[in-house]
Amino acid sequence: MTQLKDLQVGDAFEGLYLIKQADLRQTRAGKPFLAMIFQDRTGQIGGNLWDADDHMVETFTKGKVVYMRAVKELYQGSPQVNKIFLRLPENTEPNNPKDFKPKSPVNEQELRDYISKTIFKIENATWNRIVRHIFKKYDKEFFEYPAAKTNHHAFEGGLSFHTATMAQLAEKICEVYPILNESLMLAGILLHDMAKVIEFSGAENTTYTLKGNLIGHIVLIDEEVSEAIRELEIDNDKEDVTILRHVLLAHHGLQEYGSPVRPQIMEAEVIHQIDMMDASIMMMQTALNQIVPGEMTPRIFPLDNRNFYKPDWKSN
Repeated sequence: MTQLKDLQVGDAFEGLYLIKQADLRQTRAGKPFLAMIFQDRTGQIGGNLWDADDHMVETFTKGKVVYMRAVKELYQGSPQVNKIFLRLPENTEPNNPKDFKPKSPVNEQELRDYISKTIFKIENATWNRIVRHIFKKYDKEFFEYPAAKTNHHAFEGGLSFHTATMAQLAEKICEVYPILNESLMLAGILLHDMAKVIEFSGAENTTYTLKGNLIGHIVLIDEEVSEAIRELEIDNDKEDVTILRHVLLAHHGLQEYGSPVRPQIMEAEVIHQIDMMDASIMMMQTALNQIVPGEMTPRIFPLDNRNFYKPDWKSN
């Protein structure tokens, strides 16, 4: 099977791929087509299945593995597949969706070891107790769930990988800027996205839960912290409790991005910046991994709908 990351423009190819998205749309002339995204463990690429009849719409749905024969082309500078032929797998052909999904580049045990060491570094007793309490409650989910539905770290184990990467960045930044409270930085980072285990349905065919849609992970983690301090019999009026809650509530930076408050503590602002940086780098890396040097990525909507160029460093 040809891996998506190895395809070059003009390549005719065939293989088995997972349908990540299949949306029924109409052309200007009113003809139905399926706007699709295909993926394997190396990346993903979009394409349109034209003249989609009822059978195609019912057969080629999100989450199914399909055999595809197509050609990689460019449309307005972005890679896509065209001249698509699809069928379902036959006989002994692989058909397990899990085999076609990207996974965390770091295995679970390594992540567990790092997270455990990081919790130990939180010297403030109140923050340490709250973090341990919540991690014990959601241990299994934290190491399985993605960090997002589509945009960044949207793979099994993505939540723990994103969190660990942010914690590593925080440790380095605290070395450069010792004015920062490292314990607060680590506690805030470890908990900032934890409530995505409530916001999302799981690692498979991830969707938003009712609480995810109507409340969101930022408010949900504040509720989890409030519940933890009640169960641990910690005084809710303590300054360090309020500071931790502020860091979590402010980590999206702007109210229009979902944070009830803007960062008003230095650590809260830095955590927001680290979060943005790690998410942005993962989105760019994911897109760049799907193309060859000399090509532009598809537009990345969360990054102001920009394309990114992949230089051919070997020729420079």
